[in-house]
Amino acid sequence: MSVSLSGKKIVIMGLGLIGGSLARALKDLDLGCKVFAVGRNTEVLAQALADGTILGWSTDAKDLCLDADLIVLCMPVLSIKQNLQALVPMLAAHTVVTDVASVKGAVVEAVIEVFGAVPVNFVPGHPIAGSEQSGYSASKPELYQGRKVILTPLVHTLPSAVELVAALWMAVGAEVLTMSVEHHDEVLAATSHLPHLLAFALVDTLSQQGTREEIFRYAAGGFRDFTRIASSDPQMWRDIFVTNADATVRILDEYMLDLQRLRELLLKRDADALFLTFKRANASRDVFLSFSKNQNSKHTK
Repeated sequence: MSVSLSGKKIVIMGLGLIGGSLARALKDLDLGCKVFAVGRNTEVLAQALADGTILGWSTDAKDLCLDADLIVLCMPVLSIKQNLQALVPMLAAHTVVTDVASVKGAVVEAVIEVFGAVPVNFVPGHPIAGSEQSGYSASKPELYQGRKVILTPLVHTLPSAVELVAALWMAVGAEVLTMSVEHHDEVLAATSHLPHLLAFALVDTLSQQGTREEIFRYAAGGFRDFTRIASSDPQMWRDIFVTNADATVRILDEYMLDLQRLRELLLKRDADALFLTFKRANASRDVFLSFSKNQNSKHTK
């Protein structure tokens, strides 16, 4: 039986790109839920109220969270602990709490530090959606359409809590998957964290070259496409790399070995080996694009 969001009080803590897009989507869908926001930027909160995205706001969690049905923590992973501490004295027994952080192990550790154990109604989550842009001004209601959201409930997490969080994300158009905390952090280190690290590193390397103006002036579309994600929020990515360093280093080490191999092939002018490497990568990329196309078509039917 599907879970209805009608009549539910949903409090979004943090009204940036992720939280703002979630609030906008819920407003546009008109599901009958009551959406409120907690944050620090009063101008953004007032704007969201003025444009009808939320029904009310506060800079103090206790003003809105005491009777909430669902609280969604939408802030950088290193800010989660502080916000959880603010919630401790006010969580009702029925209140479900979830988050959107890109690193689940660090979130679970923060929850244990604050509560002593992970509460049965806490559901770690991560929407695989975003943009190199950040802030409420970049938020859009269609952000989650056809995207994946990974939930990483623990063995003792209440099924009803998981069902409510899953219903939230499915309502805004996402496909919900579940996996273990550890597996999530390994997978994301390879598919998201490493690419961002490489983009940041390349732009930083080139920016320190003596001829950087010339390099950037003549950079082609490939440079722009590869480095687009280096425009992402530095604080958020600092937090991600600090909290998922081990998993990222493991895949980074593998990548560095491959780079060293390519370096040797270049020095040898080994055209055949280079061609085979590029051909293998090309075929893998085609498989990825085909898979993505099939997934997108599933969501548009």
